[in-house]
Amino acid sequence: LADKARGAESQLLTQSRINTDLQERLMRTRMVPFSRIVPRLRRMVRQVSDELGKDVELILANVDGEMDRSVMEQMLPPLEHMIRNSIDHGIESSEERLELGKPEAGVVSVGLIREGGDILLQLSDDGRGLNVEAIRLRAIELGLMTEDSELDHQEVIQFIFQSGFSTSQKVTHVSGRGIGMDVVNSQVRELGGSVQITTKKGEGSQFTVRLPFTVSVNRALMIEVGEDLFALPLNSVDGVVRVSAMELEHYYRFPDARLEYAGGNYEVRYLGSLLSDELTPKIDMSTESALLVLVHSKTRSYAVQVDGLAGSNEIVVKSLGPQFSRVPGLSGATLLGDGRVVVILDLLALLRAQATARAGVEVLNTQGSLKQSVASTVMVVDDSVTVRKVTGRFLEREGFNVITARDGVEAMKLLQDQLPDLILLDIEMPRMDGFEVARRVKGNEELKKIPIIMITSRTGEKHRDRALALGVEQYLGKPYQEETLLEAISAFIGVTAE
Repeated sequence: LADKARGAESQLLTQSRINTDLQERLMRTRMVPFSRIVPRLRRMVRQVSDELGKDVELILANVDGEMDRSVMEQMLPPLEHMIRNSIDHGIESSEERLELGKPEAGVVSVGLIREGGDILLQLSDDGRGLNVEAIRLRAIELGLMTEDSELDHQEVIQFIFQSGFSTSQKVTHVSGRGIGMDVVNSQVRELGGSVQITTKKGEGSQFTVRLPFTVSVNRALMIEVGEDLFALPLNSVDGVVRVSAMELEHYYRFPDARLEYAGGNYEVRYLGSLLSDELTPKIDMSTESALLVLVHSKTRSYAVQVDGLAGSNEIVVKSLGPQFSRVPGLSGATLLGDGRVVVILDLLALLRAQATARAGVEVLNTQGSLKQSVASTVMVVDDSVTVRKVTGRFLEREGFNVITARDGVEAMKLLQDQLPDLILLDIEMPRMDGFEVARRVKGNEELKKIPIIMITSRTGEKHRDRALALGVEQYLGKPYQEETLLEAISAFIGVTAE
């Protein structure tokens, strides 16, 4: 019996080695050199530089490094967008650079670094850097924070990942449309990665995108909140510690108290509260200790309480699709061996979302509720009766008067009798589409000052550019979050207490 057991053990070890070797060979077939996309990046930099009349040099480092083919293909559009932003917003004109004592030609650098099981894709420029104060002011305008919110520069910078967020004063075909960085962030999160930004006024900015070496298999820590199971990418976790129930109660009772561990000071949060306002920290004095997962950003460290650990697993990251792409804190999902679907969380994104929500509550407390003292009127133009009803009811709950029109022809007739404060406009409609409505409204002296927010499933650059060229103030894709729509409306209509 002992011989049979040893024989079985030997066979299992042999099978394990064969499986590992097979997996490594399969992974190698997925790897392609980063240099494959270099010609495309060089062409794009030359084209954008010529269009903007700037002298820009592209410097590449470690382009012979390899990436997972799928990761590279999915990251190429976001990378190109970030390079365009660097050239347009970051790099100064040749005249301005000479006045500042900089070389006439600006520099955009792209590099690839292998770090353990991750790939770091670094993009930097030697331009003017991000205008943190402009980002702060825009965030205040949109109600994302208040003037007295205690957010440091790094936390303020994170607002550029909000949908529709832009500080650009002009719209061009290159940038300034208020889109892009939120899509970049969503794409990176879907791949199980993260984005970090460092910037210095007058010296430039650096974007560091951390991606898994391969999307085929990643390691994740399985955690429990109540009866629900979630996954945390191990590359985002600093460690797991236990504290006594009495100590945990102290941290929740005194929010300014910090957990001191390994030379760091950690703010304590409960994961359940990050996921739902209805869940409160669980402190069981009968247990010896509670579990805290340690994570950190550039400027802050957090200890997040979880209800339990279920070990670590190798997982395959799957996208949740466009419906969930703008939900903060969701990186994707994975299918376990027993058939359960488990959501993969981005803890830092959840913590940032909580900070943003708290800032929004401060805004509501100073302004009262988001209702109109003199109710503003919003016109909803959409050929879908469901969209008209759902959007109309939502706006009425928020205190707006609502006019609805089933197409462009009906909308233009209604505009002859009543002028709304804002128009929500679909593109594809019978008789008269949204583009024609926008053209007529913006071409009419009496109507052209009415802000138009175009809401459509047509999210391509061509449709967006055409809408903005016609004078449309903002462009939102379907499906949209109600909070996002309300923020967009509030940016154009003065919101006061009821």
